Amino acid sequence: MGEIGFRHSDTARPALIDPFARAITYLRVSVTDRCDFRCVYCMAENMTFLPKRDLLTLEELDRLCSAFVARGVRKLRLTGGEPLVRRNLLDLINSLSRHLKSGALSELTLTTNGSQLSRFADDLRAAGVRRLNVSLDTLDPDRFKSITRWGQFGKVMDGLRAAEEAGLQVKINMVALRDVNADEIETMLRFCHERGYDLTMIETMPLGDIEGDRTDQFLPLSEVRRSLEQRYTLTDLPDRTGGPARYVRVEETGGRLGFITPMTHNFCESCNRVRLTCTGTLFMCLGHEDAADLRAPLRASEGDELLHAAIDAAIARKPEGHDFVIDRGQAPAVSRHMSMTGG
Repeated sequence: MGEIGFRHSDTARPALIDPFARAITYLRVSVTDRCDFRCVYCMAENMTFLPKRDLLTLEELDRLCSAFVARGVRKLRLTGGEPLVRRNLLDLINSLSRHLKSGALSELTLTTNGSQLSRFADDLRAAGVRRLNVSLDTLDPDRFKSITRWGQFGKVMDGLRAAEEAGLQVKINMVALRDVNADEIETMLRFCHERGYDLTMIETMPLGDIEGDRTDQFLPLSEVRRSLEQRYTLTDLPDRTGGPARYVRVEETGGRLGFITPMTHNFCESCNRVRLTCTGTLFMCLGHEDAADLRAPLRASEGDELLHAAIDAAIARKPEGHDFVIDRGQAPAVSRHMSMTGG
């Protein structure tokens, strides 16, 4: 397919400002709900995925992303599921890279489980990707198998090496799970910082039915930080990467550690992001069911006027924040799985 061509224009339009005066500059796009893992906190083992006919084509994903870039979005993150299992995804990435070349886009990046990086790392770098988030919750192969159900630890390690060799900056995302990997956090910290990776810790969130009770998994990161501070000097940093993480420098390693705390410290006051699914549904907040259908206006005409009107109406409904709660026996905050919305 090469560089995807369209008849519409990428002409800049008015910026997107939500009702709380926050500029929307970050779009996360789930290019597929499918994944080659079945992580225990993310999805059930026997998932029913969307029929392929329901998915936006790569051309439609490009058109939607480009509409947001025209409205001031500066950062695009492609997610899944596992984005690299989407057929011909590199064609989409190569096409979107025109916005990097024009200066309209500051960053085009991916969140991946690392399983496909050995195949794609060099091509991602060539397409303009400079940074990756890799989801990795353990360095123990047996525990890795238990958490991911279907994952192969060796393939992920090979993928990380390929990313390094390609010159891609890596950040590891580790979901903190009580009685699962809490004893590995310090090991993961050293592993990452020895290789020049950032590490971000994430609290598990109440998204979708996972065939279990999340109260057994939930580990507040305030507890993790207190534990680390018994061994390390953590200096708060003002760094922001367009996401919800709050960063510290670990003085003993010189590396950076991030905390994403949707449960214990609501991070919504500076939210600058919205999420688009592979079916063209726009979620203005990860923690709310309210959504806007962008597929219908996208397909209704060759021009983008209807699409931009739908985007405006959606941003006008963006809430101030989420109200996640994890209580024993309580239903998930939202019924959709993380793999549908994008991590």
